Amino acid sequence: MKNSFSILELILVLFVLSLITTTFYFKPNENKLADAANRIELYLKQTRYQALIDNKQDQKDSLWFRKRWTFKFFNCSNNKGIYYVIYSDENKKGHPNENESLIDPLTKKRVYSSNTCEYDENRSKYVLLTKEFDVVNTNISCNSTSSLGQISFGNDGKVYSKLSTHENKSEDFEIKDSCYIELINKTGYKKRIKIEPNTGFIGKK
Repeated sequence: MKNSFSILELILVLFVLSLITTTFYFKPNENKLADAANRIELYLKQTRYQALIDNKQDQKDSLWFRKRWTFKFFNCSNNKGIYYVIYSDENKKGHPNENESLIDPLTKKRVYSSNTCEYDENRSKYVLLTKEFDVVNTNISCNSTSSLGQISFGNDGKVYSKLSTHENKSEDFEIKDSCYIELINKTGYKKRIKIEPNTGFIGKK
């Protein structure tokens, strides 16, 4: 009787393990997508924090607000997918340079890629959304740009969907409603990240 019970226990344990294994290994796309969403949520929070401690306001510079810390999506060249960069546009040209990008405080790597979307030992691999996570599309509900979109943070906690190119227009494009970043992978699965106006609170939806 004791042996029979032990065998039944073993069968039950093996069954549970098989379910866990099946769930993990047969849904790799969903797991990758969840990892991508988690990483972006973390990086958005880091961008917001960087904005809070790095006040860019300068009354002598009528375009100072263009230096706000920004999380921006880009298309790779040659249809190789999507990537993102976190940066402060110090030269106010509208496109990030590597030395303007955020350094991941944990890995000490730049949260940056060029549009070639190649791996680089000095850059975070997590920015390569398609290559690393099979993400093939992004939608930002508050997108005010003609590109994939961006989120910029002020040192007062406010959130912006774009940074104006006009002088003394620091409050233009402030979001007034919840903004959603949607990630879509190659099999059609979706994950959403929510960003609140005013406070900049960030979480998954």
